Formats: sequence, structure tokens, C-alpha cells
Amino acid sequence: MPRIALASALLAGLLALAACGSDDSAAETAPAVTASGTTAAKPSAARGVKLLSIGRFDAPVYVTAPPGDTRRIFVVEQDGTIRVVRGGKRLSRPFLDLRSKVTSGGEQGLLSMAFAPDYARTRRFYVNYTDRGGMQSVVEYRRSKDSRDRALTTGARLVLRYDGVESNHNGGLLLFGPDRLLYMGTGDGGGANDQHGARGNAQDLGSLLGKILRIDPRPSGAAPYGVPSSNPFAGRSGARGEIYSYGLRNPWRFSFDRATGDLVIGDVGQGAIEEVDFATKDRASGANYGWRPFEGSRRTPGISARESAPDAVGPVLELSHADGNCSITGGYVVRDKGLPALDGRYVYGDFCKGRLRSAKLSAGSASGDAAISGVATIDQLSSFGEDARGRVYVTSLSGPVYRLEAG
Repeated sequence: MPRIALASALLAGLLALAACGSDDSAAETAPAVTASGTTAAKPSAARGVKLLSIGRFDAPVYVTAPPGDTRRIFVVEQDGTIRVVRGGKRLSRPFLDLRSKVTSGGEQGLLSMAFAPDYARTRRFYVNYTDRGGMQSVVEYRRSKDSRDRALTTGARLVLRYDGVESNHNGGLLLFGPDRLLYMGTGDGGGANDQHGARGNAQDLGSLLGKILRIDPRPSGAAPYGVPSSNPFAGRSGARGEIYSYGLRNPWRFSFDRATGDLVIGDVGQGAIEEVDFATKDRASGANYGWRPFEGSRRTPGISARESAPDAVGPVLELSHADGNCSITGGYVVRDKGLPALDGRYVYGDFCKGRLRSAKLSAGSASGDAAISGVATIDQLSSFGEDARGRVYVTSLSGPVYRLEAG
């Protein structure tokens, strides 16, 4: 956990997920604002934005919706339940209850879900959770034929199970990309300085940890999933073909710009820096984001200067722990036509600081990074989400879920 002065109650709740920055390495003082070409701005960006309450939930960590379904959103709760909000009303019965299968607490739990692009026909969706053995499990379920508001509890199929080593730095997001393949974020294995392995996990192409993975989650022959031949390391000796990009510490939340296909990653930092990484859709495959040799744009204390991160891509945004940040919560590039004040801007925040921010992103830089004025601070800002219309949601680990609306 970050070494910051928080009340003990907040420490107890410090998200498993976004969960936190630096475990046991001492924090350093870093520049108070951003680096990497970012243009600073006063906190007056995006006037005319408000938060619309969707309801209260039990430790909500994600919001999503099936493709084309404009009536429903699904709220993922850390303890293992998925709730349906239909036509603006929360249904009393869960869509799926996995509490008997999930280890929840700290940075563990039910961390996300993703609907297959052909969900309307196949009823397939996927969840990522910490199982009772402490492993991260990606499992396929199906919706009931008889109700769009209920999932089947039978017929579950394990797609991928991997050891996250320690209980933190789990990543955990599942997301279908513009190419209709399943992407998943994995943490580096936990602890300080990516300590597992001679050079850590994030730079090790033989490890699934500290990565964005890309698979076809459908069975492939005798295998539970397929590895796309277009993946950057598919077929390379000593490398895992599932790897799409690497050099990440804890990519708790990432997203694709639904207009351009560009990839944006909020990578949780360690002792000093939280970062946002950006890659255009033609540059994301195979990208190395620099961890563990680099935390943000600076050398990681305690790591040899001789240790390299080949062709590392620097962050476009950095937030300092010296400014009250502790664990970045990545968001979305807004493409909601009903929210013109944020059109084309990336909205994100920090778990501890709770201020919603927005910036314009491009390859290698960001501009106009600023707090969104007139919007309340979010206590324990755990995640963002997006519905089928492209509307953006914000979740608080303490219970509330909001939608960003025009003010």
C-alpha cells in the first residue's frame, strides 16, 4: 500500500483493485504535476458537467453493458455479485452471484466482466475473479435463454487461470477490443520493484504478468482459447503468445477509444508516480511501457541503471504522490454526444484524491489536463465504465455509482 496518511478505515478499504500504488518501497518526492509533454491547465476544463446518481451498491468496481442493449447496465460488485440496472431501476435479484467462488478483500475479488461481441446470439460473457485458491480465473458464462436479467450458474467454462503470486497488483479488467478479441490486464505479481524473478515479470516475455493479454476466448481445438497469429510474440521461442503489450505494473483499468480504436492505460504506480499510457491503434501491439526500470518517466529507485526496457514508450500523463495521489483509476475518451463539454477528452482520476480530471491525448503527449470543475470529489474512486451508448459511469468503492451528464 502507498505510504500516505489515510484514516485506518480507508486503509482497510483501499481497493484491491486499483489497489494501490507502492507496497513497501519508500515514497519519493516527484514533480507536483505532469510530465511527458503535458500542457498544464487551470481546473476549469469541461464546464457544464454533473454527476447523475444511478444508485448505491456493495463495493462497486465496474460498470458495463451488452453491445446494443440500451436499457441495461451491469454493475460488478467486488464480493462476487453482478447487479442489473434496467430502465434506470436496480433489480433486486443479482444477474449472477459468485460469492461462493470468490476470494474478496484488499485487491482481490470479482474484478470485471465483458460481454462477447455476439452476446445477443450466443449469450456468452466472461468474468475475472480471484478464486478460493487465490488464483486469477477468467471464466465463461452464459445468459439464460428465458431472461435477459439472469445468468446461468451451470455450464461455466474455465478459459484461463494464472497465479498472480501475491494478493495485490491483480489488474483484472476484461475488455473486448475493436477487433472483437478479448483483452485482459495483469499485474506484475505484487510487492515492491516487481521483485519476482531475476528481472521481474513485467519485462519477461515468458510471463503473463505485468501485461495486456489478447486472446480469442472461444475453444481452439483441445485448447480452452485461441492465440491470435497476429499477436506480436505469437510463435516466438521463449515468449508467451498471449502477450499484446508489456512493461506494466498494475493496469487496473484501460480502455479503447470507441471512435479511433486507440488504447489508453491507467497504470498504478509505486512510490511516487501514477501514469497514463497511450498508443494509437497501429502502435499498441508489442508496446513496452517501461516498468520496472521506469516508474513513469523516471528511473525506478533501487533498480540498476544498467537494466533496460527495450524501446520503452513513456507515459503521456503523470500524477505525483506528492500532490495527494496514490493509485490511478483509468477511464475513457468520452464519445457521448449528450456530453459535448467532454467530447474527445480522456476522463480519469485517482483512488485517493477523488477528483475527476480530463485531458486531450495524442501520441507522445497530452494537453489541457485539468480537474473537471463543478463536479464533486468521489470517495474511493474505484472505476469508470461505459454503456452501449457510450455514456460514461463512475464508481465509488464506498457504494455510489454515477453517470456523467451535461450540467
